[in-house]
Amino acid sequence: MLYPMPGSDDALFTFKSRYENFIGGEWVAPSEGNYFDNITPVTGAAFCEIPRSSEADLGKALDAAHAAADAWGKTSVAERSNTLLRIADRIEANLETLAYVETWDNGKGIRETLNADIPLLADHFRYFAGCLRAQEGSASDIDGNTVSYHFHEPLGSGRANHTLELPAADGRLEAGPGTGGGQLRGAQALRSKRRSPSSS
Repeated sequence: MLYPMPGSDDALFTFKSRYENFIGGEWVAPSEGNYFDNITPVTGAAFCEIPRSSEADLGKALDAAHAAADAWGKTSVAERSNTLLRIADRIEANLETLAYVETWDNGKGIRETLNADIPLLADHFRYFAGCLRAQEGSASDIDGNTVSYHFHEPLGSGRANHTLELPAADGRLEAGPGTGGGQLRGAQALRSKRRSPSSS
């Protein structure tokens, strides 16, 4: 199937001319006001502007993650699992559009993004939703006077970098287990690579 270019009348998706950082549930301009052109490998042309974020922006993102940490850390396993399942549902409901965006952003063939990358993205969220329900601690006797116990508890907030080849896929590998799994109490600051920032 041939897909029309973004921005045309019958396109599956039209990119905005400029994007901002998504921090603490809001779109925020980069601290230093710098942007760069996002170039699609499909045509070699710039199709939108992306924030050139600085350490100050990363600091804001981590501050927002830390602010959300306590409430998210107290969220039940069932609720976290259900949240990941809802994310997977949304991905599957928008499969073709997400594959189209991923293809335009990183140049992979639509066949790959439509049949492998984006379905695996949804599958990983479902996988980690199931892992949440199965995760448990353990206790064992070391000797007659000592017991060892292990239990899972949230550690804090984190940051992750993404690769060029699989921007959406890399996001699932951190967001699913990290945020949903309770390893991180709050949120994550996800940073994409410069050559595929839109679909990340």
